Amino acid sequence: MKKFILILLLGISLEGFATHIVGGEMIYDYLGNDKYRIVLKIYRDCFNGQAPFDGLSLANGPVIPANITVREANGAVVGVYNIGTPIITVIPPTINSPCVTPPNNVCVEEGVYTYTLTLPPKTGGYYIIYQRCCRNTTVLNLLQSGEQGSTYFTKIPGPEDAVNNSSPRFSKFPAIFLCENYAFNFDHSAVDPDGDQLVYSFFSPFQGVDGCCTYIGNPSLPSVSQFCAIPPSNCPQEAPAPNYPIVSFIAPYSGSYPIASNPSLSIGLLTGKLTGKPILQGQFVVGICVDEYRNGKLLNRHYRDFQFNIVNCLGVLGGFDNEVKCRGNTFSFNNQSFGGTNFHWDFGVPGTNVDTSNLVNPNFTYPDTGKYTVTLIAGSNSSLCKDTVKKTVLVFPALDINFPKSSKQCLSLNSFNFNVTGSYIASTTFNWDFSSAASPSTSTLLNPKNITFSQPGKFFVKLTAKHFACIDSFIDTIRILNEPIAKIGDLPTICVGAPLKFKNLAVSEGLMTSSWNFGDNTSSTEFEPTHSYRTSGIFRIDLKVITEGICSDTVTKNIWISPLPHAGFIVTPKITTILDPEINIKNTASGDAMTFRYTFGDGAFSPFPDTKHIYTSDGSYLITQFVTNGFGCTDSTTEVVNLQPEFRFWIPNAFTPDGNSLNDMFMPVTFGATKYLFEVFDRWGQKLFSTNNTNQGWNGTYRGKECQQDIYVWKISYKNPVLQSVETRYGHFTLLKNP
Repeated sequence: MKKFILILLLGISLEGFATHIVGGEMIYDYLGNDKYRIVLKIYRDCFNGQAPFDGLSLANGPVIPANITVREANGAVVGVYNIGTPIITVIPPTINSPCVTPPNNVCVEEGVYTYTLTLPPKTGGYYIIYQRCCRNTTVLNLLQSGEQGSTYFTKIPGPEDAVNNSSPRFSKFPAIFLCENYAFNFDHSAVDPDGDQLVYSFFSPFQGVDGCCTYIGNPSLPSVSQFCAIPPSNCPQEAPAPNYPIVSFIAPYSGSYPIASNPSLSIGLLTGKLTGKPILQGQFVVGICVDEYRNGKLLNRHYRDFQFNIVNCLGVLGGFDNEVKCRGNTFSFNNQSFGGTNFHWDFGVPGTNVDTSNLVNPNFTYPDTGKYTVTLIAGSNSSLCKDTVKKTVLVFPALDINFPKSSKQCLSLNSFNFNVTGSYIASTTFNWDFSSAASPSTSTLLNPKNITFSQPGKFFVKLTAKHFACIDSFIDTIRILNEPIAKIGDLPTICVGAPLKFKNLAVSEGLMTSSWNFGDNTSSTEFEPTHSYRTSGIFRIDLKVITEGICSDTVTKNIWISPLPHAGFIVTPKITTILDPEINIKNTASGDAMTFRYTFGDGAFSPFPDTKHIYTSDGSYLITQFVTNGFGCTDSTTEVVNLQPEFRFWIPNAFTPDGNSLNDMFMPVTFGATKYLFEVFDRWGQKLFSTNNTNQGWNGTYRGKECQQDIYVWKISYKNPVLQSVETRYGHFTLLKNP
């Protein structure tokens, strides 16, 4: 393959780069005896200026310590540690083009810090944290990137998740340069010392210390500067606990769309293969993380963020998308060259010259199975640069296997059957990996059956097939659910007809539905229903809970519904007059009634089963009986009595006010009268006495003096309650003096 030095036109000024952090990551290894080796990798732009890594000084300047903070899962600080000086190497300025030499005005250095910590097992584990300022000011996908710092951290899981663990680590550093409008394919996979399952994804990098304090442990008081508009009162001496704020992206960029690319930048979930086709020059921050699973449980998430430099590459960049394949004898080649106008294909069949093509995207059918080297030479009429690309294709019977998705099952009595589907030949061999939680954990059968799992969770099942030199694999997940636990809250003893709200104390790890049977031919699907019973007795309550429509549990409880007493009484008479106001009550309630209470409608009450009551005024009254049995259950009933009004009037024609207590007062006798007025006059019309009190009479005096024997006039007005009319009466009487 030939390489030619070509001119690179950058859409940004490389000379304008500041000396800042361009990426980093943190890994750890368990060394035994509670010791962990912490490795912090920091990448910085080293072309302009020589600002040192933390832990180093420049031109006899101050040494900025490289401080890491260790915190427990609950946030408690274990300590802040100076991890010393880094070992520094220059990252080769690679580019994803065989026809382009990278520019010499960009420099990226890697500083590797190593430090050993003793961390005894702790529930929840530990967080190891490093924070710093600042990123390059020329990054296109971040808002005010020069003011956004970086946080690199990792978690050591607690013994409840993993007794010993070492973190995964990425195998390679991506190319520093990518060519605009040229597809790239980079293996960004990681390895794990413990053999844990790894899953890859993008993430939004974390912010760190800003331009006011620049690093953790800065003893200086920050002041106003171009990177510190509002200084804090002091700088942090230890890194905070997670969670950390993410960097601020400029739309439309985000953690999942970090660079302008078509097709979009993507990473294989299980392979770590990073692919895309950049379409805009500039600097872009990209974050990639790898999740570490053991027996279906997430132990840790390892983060790396770095900076891509997208440049304009003049010249011819050859390429096509066919890698090692086993898809039968006919191949369709997809030309992905950039800048080329002339193409020559050699499909690698030995002993012939007719296995070539000058088409852009040719098809070719191989005469036999085997291994062939395909050569593409891409050239241009306007450039001397030609790019030659060689790739190997395997021409064998098609091998493209998979297996159907398995439905979720419950932990108890789970059993899975797997079967291979897709394209393969009879001599194909198979290897299944069901994870260490399965029994059996592996199989070489075409269609293994009765695979069981010993614990709940999500597990990766991997199928690998091989025939000749062809290998294909397929990975999918299965999920094992814990059974829910049905539980009914305490049931009180209640009476017939009383509403009871049932308490659902069931536990479920997923979406749960409930089904209640109340034992009286009624049911409910509410989570916590309210129900009333119409009859007494013992009823069986059944609660069935179902998790995600699959796993279920049922619990049963009995409830006693107490009977109600029956209230009843006879009142006599029901209709009477105020002249005969006594009402008699005879109890007729059921024999289980133990306590009684009557209210008579006039504020009075009685606790006796048989009782009587005397009313003091006419009207209709509601008598209510309340009875309670030995279970505390109550009943009541009512009766209405009517006391009709009565009216009586009588007045004497003489009286003798001589002080002998016999006939000393002149007073009418009335019963039932209201709006009463009684007046006495002499024969000349002079008013001598007046009262509204039906129980007050005239004593024969006027202004303290005794009146003489004579004939006097009386006047009475009142309301007759029977006729409901106002009446006025007159008459005369004699005041007599004894001789």
